[in-house]
Amino acid sequence: MLSGKILLVEDNEDDVLLTLRAFKQNKIANEVVVATDGLQALDMLFGTENKKPFKPALILLDLKLPKLGGLEVLKKINENKATKGTPVVILTTSNEEDDVVKSYEFGANSYIRKPVDFDRFVEAVGQMGLYWLVLNEPIRSYETRR
Repeated sequence: MLSGKILLVEDNEDDVLLTLRAFKQNKIANEVVVATDGLQALDMLFGTENKKPFKPALILLDLKLPKLGGLEVLKKINENKATKGTPVVILTTSNEEDDVVKSYEFGANSYIRKPVDFDRFVEAVGQMGLYWLVLNEPIRSYETRR
């Protein structure tokens, strides 16, 4: 796998642990940084007065988040030149058709419903990691294309 870091935006501690365990079982050794709400994720991505912006290779974004929902986070990611080209995978339990449509409208690269069954979840995470961290050729910098 590539050495890029993964930003996991997830407020449910059990889902964070489940995702980390699935990465480990799939031998995805990329460092995973966790944001537990939408505002924290944006603070990390855009930086603050004291910290530089975090530039992950991949963002895994839940939709149902405290403080600022996942769809709003997604919109802000894709409105910002520095983060626009970062792959964003929606990883959620939502099966609302409106969430799927809006996710793609707001710039998501993929929409994955979290399987309830752990073995299926491990398989889904492995396939996602293989594609987004190994096979996919990311844009190096959206800003340099302008």
